[in-house]
Amino acid sequence: MHTNNPIELNANENSLGMADSAKRAVTDSLGSGFRYPDNPSAALISKIATLHGVAENQISLGNGSTENIRAILQMLQHRALEEGRKFQMVIPVPTFDCAEMYADSIGAPVVKIPLTAENYDLDLQRLQKAANDFDGISLLYLCNPNNPTGTITSTAKLKDWVSNAPDNHYFLLDQAYLEYVTDPSFESGIEWVKQQLSDNLIVIHTFSKLYALAGMRVGYAISNPQAIEDVEAFMSMDNTNLSGAIAAIATLNDAEFLALSLRTTNQSRQMIESALDELGLRYLPSQANFIFHEIKGDLKTYIDRMRENGIKVGREFPPVKGFNRLTLGIPEEMEVFIEVLKSFRKKGWV
Repeated sequence: MHTNNPIELNANENSLGMADSAKRAVTDSLGSGFRYPDNPSAALISKIATLHGVAENQISLGNGSTENIRAILQMLQHRALEEGRKFQMVIPVPTFDCAEMYADSIGAPVVKIPLTAENYDLDLQRLQKAANDFDGISLLYLCNPNNPTGTITSTAKLKDWVSNAPDNHYFLLDQAYLEYVTDPSFESGIEWVKQQLSDNLIVIHTFSKLYALAGMRVGYAISNPQAIEDVEAFMSMDNTNLSGAIAAIATLNDAEFLALSLRTTNQSRQMIESALDELGLRYLPSQANFIFHEIKGDLKTYIDRMRENGIKVGREFPPVKGFNRLTLGIPEEMEVFIEVLKSFRKKGWV
């Protein structure tokens, strides 16, 4: 059933697909494919600067925000080496694992702090202690809203920590899901950069989620000009391809598509929350385009059974047990998922 063309709800992609305006812009730009992407990249930087109210020299474009993560890690490891200091990265677990993978690849130690047991929140106290107990340079990778939980951490507590942290603590705030946040208490780290809260704060964002450009690989970092200059030394040359930059500009200009994209995700979230409520399955309050929900029974078996029914859902996220991450696809996909989930309940599987 559906196996030739499964419903993919496992990678937090935007099932709505690219905006028509972006597709047209890419097609129209193909004649320029023999040119280096300097002009589109510069235009995109200018657009992002206007969007966030920052200067152009406060932005570093990435081949996906994952490239920004890699460059920031390398920059700080290099700085520690130059200063004759040790370097470590501190992360909550579970979280988006790209930073950990890059740290492993360059031999940087990673300290993992489990989420709080009750609400699966970032354990700020223990994260802070792990950095305080280390006399070298610490990079704190904090995904907010966090992936896979979809929840945000306390703005007041995080802001207080960032603004009062010692000079050897660096913060990498990953805000991939920024546009989905509805909680009024949330404050973007980009605002903190503008307020000059800390010289050691870098915020990253991506065009992979709301903008539906995951395959085009466009992300960016925002920080103070000096930090951006330092990070840029570790970025690859001409790293934002012409099509990606053109597609990102077109999507940024397409207010109608962005409103539709957000509306579609919100509708799908409501559908899933209603279904989970009906089945009595706990879920965390999602501020993203996915929902982290309880599954009764063996999780690996559940994932396999969903796949047999033509649906790909998220993998396991240790050390959290008994929860699955479901990407919020378009409402039609959610209808199919809900039907399958309810059939599992009838069989006593969930």
